[in-house]
Amino acid sequence: MNTTSTAAAGAGAPGPTPARAQHAVVPAHARQIAAQLSTLFQRDVEIVEQLNDAHHRLHDANELLYSGLAPGARRIIHDGAAAAIGTSPIAALLSDSRPSTTLDALQQIHWQIHRAFCAYQHAAEQRRRLAIDVGELSQQLTQALCAVGWSADQARRANVHQLAAPILDRPLDADRGDYAAERPA
Repeated sequence: MNTTSTAAAGAGAPGPTPARAQHAVVPAHARQIAAQLSTLFQRDVEIVEQLNDAHHRLHDANELLYSGLAPGARRIIHDGAAAAIGTSPIAALLSDSRPSTTLDALQQIHWQIHRAFCAYQHAAEQRRRLAIDVGELSQQLTQALCAVGWSADQARRANVHQLAAPILDRPLDADRGDYAAERPA
């Protein structure tokens, strides 16, 4: 489902134009589905922020390991030579030549990376599940709109945020709580 405003459908397309269809015939059920999709799209934005945060934490922890190490830093493990340069925390620890301190720092960075990776993996799984829900609801919305005369293309291009918003210039039907103009004839 399109989350931006829709353009007019191609000339000669059957059914109402998207603008006319959005203001004339949108069943309450379709509005409910659109509202659910709108909420899911907002949740997607939040998940993307979580993914970006986890990515930055991974990058930052990795930089702690890399920055300040000379190309031959791996040999420190074997012969204790100080191959660190620069001002990174690891470089300072390696030049200090205390293996236990260096190991503690490396373990802390390891767990920073592990936590950030787990957060990234969790957010990616949430987004995968969200995509399934969005796909199912999008199909339901398309079917609901097609049932009242929208073309499949118009229904797929519908702006769910606009469809979800109630149109306040219509009289409310007190007994059903929806818009009288949306009630089937």
